[in-house]
Amino acid sequence: MANFYTDIPELKYHLNNPMMERICQLKERDYRDKDEFDYAPQDYADAMDSYDKILEITGEITGETIAPNAEGVDEEGPHCGNGRVEYASGTKQNLDAMVKAGLNGMTMPRRFGGLNFPITPYTMCAEIVAAADAGFGNIWSLQDCIETLYEFGNEDQHSRFIPRICAGETMSMDLTEPDAGSDLQSVMLKATFDEANNCWRLNGVKRFITNGDANLHLVLARSEEGTKDGRGLSMFIYDKNEGGVDVRRIENKLGIHGSPTCELVYKNAKAELCGDRKLGLIKYVMALMNGARLGIAAQSVGLSQAAYNEGLAYAKERKQFGKAIIDFPAVYDMLSIMKAKLDAGRALLYQTSRYVDIYKALDDIARERKLTPEERQEQKVYAKLADSFTPLSKGMNSEYANQNAYDCIQIHGGSGFMMEYACQRIYRDARITSIYEGTTQLQTVAAIRYVTNGSYIATLRNYEAIPCSEEMQPLMDRVKEMANKFDACTNAVKEAQNQELLDFVARRLYEMAAVCIMSHLLIQDATKAPELFAKSAHVYVNYAEAEIEKHFNFIRKIKADDLADYRL
Repeated sequence: MANFYTDIPELKYHLNNPMMERICQLKERDYRDKDEFDYAPQDYADAMDSYDKILEITGEITGETIAPNAEGVDEEGPHCGNGRVEYASGTKQNLDAMVKAGLNGMTMPRRFGGLNFPITPYTMCAEIVAAADAGFGNIWSLQDCIETLYEFGNEDQHSRFIPRICAGETMSMDLTEPDAGSDLQSVMLKATFDEANNCWRLNGVKRFITNGDANLHLVLARSEEGTKDGRGLSMFIYDKNEGGVDVRRIENKLGIHGSPTCELVYKNAKAELCGDRKLGLIKYVMALMNGARLGIAAQSVGLSQAAYNEGLAYAKERKQFGKAIIDFPAVYDMLSIMKAKLDAGRALLYQTSRYVDIYKALDDIARERKLTPEERQEQKVYAKLADSFTPLSKGMNSEYANQNAYDCIQIHGGSGFMMEYACQRIYRDARITSIYEGTTQLQTVAAIRYVTNGSYIATLRNYEAIPCSEEMQPLMDRVKEMANKFDACTNAVKEAQNQELLDFVARRLYEMAAVCIMSHLLIQDATKAPELFAKSAHVYVNYAEAEIEKHFNFIRKIKADDLADYRL
């Protein structure tokens, strides 16, 4: 049977990144748990061996259970009756296998029953699962909502809720409402304090809630009477065991059929405050969404891998005009670009996750003791890098997942339009990735300040100083010129001092920054492991250079006065 970890050598390469030594040191607090928990690592080598083994187990379960169930789950889907959700039979088998393997609460401390994993190997698990069934990946990976409860909840809440997630219970984040999609400050689900019972009560409707009948919910609700913006919103914990929330219906979706997307009705549901009042959107949802966006980036990379696998296998088998279609330039051109986008996107994903790991570990340490001045500076640097890279990783990988799924079907030709081939499910599943947890347009909004304040160009200049192999040096020279064009476009738009013009070209500037960064990351990877990445580095830089030229030519010619031509 296939193992979705060991079959992809690029994953082990990214796991063994040199930054992991610092990440492990911080996450394990210099390996202090070894005296209390017999499964805690003794040192760095032991920790890395543990991650490798868990990834191999995840890959095995994915290959032996989740992948074989994927088509059946897609066809059956979840069911709704009497206000409750029942998963598809294959989904139940998948969850049972993951729980029995102890793959829940992976990032939580061991004292709560977790594995104390860094974000990076956990994100790899999420990618692996999504490569087999993106819908099931939604259900399983929502366990990372517990990160927000761990970060902002109190000790009593930690002791009551975190062990349940580590034992296999499920989570959801209930944010969106019928009249509040991307505009979450318009949320109106009402939270009122019940003095008699010393609890909060929630009333209203939530819509498009992934895994909406989960055991534990993080709920964004309006706690401040008379408010209409984000300052009146707080975060609440709802426990399904308390009752008061019914599933009105499961949405009939284009893809991710195994994942129940629900409309929920809150009727005087008992809940408790998570953190402080009025910070629900301003602070807690922002943290929750950043974690979710990294998760969707992982899901997108998994889907890109699945699309590439299906396209490659079909191209090798399918014969036309007396030879396999993989030998035709029109086909191997598509496959090479698919693989290059996959490798570039994965490099961006794990660079982002490592940045997140360091700043979150230092945040956690700061709750135990005062950080040293050096640690505070390290935390500041990596928090900024994580914040700037997350929208790039989510936005670009979701777009690449869609593009790779499209090309996978194209390689299949007429067969790709038939329901018996997996590529149609991958295509349908991929479509949501550039929409939920913030559309690509919203990722651009999140990223554009790092374009205009010079953060991305500074990162690119730092990458230019990293030595590369002799083979990669010509590519490095070309990427430096790409960065120069990105910098010139940025400066030209800033000098125009026109907000509408900046908004209009923001997506192009965003993509220019992203493809330059991914080109550098691939050059770094190809320098260290040319057998894995050299071909993709050459192909991707060719692709990225063309993208830069396209955007450069557009931006240098567009003027504020031209925008009237684009308004309908």
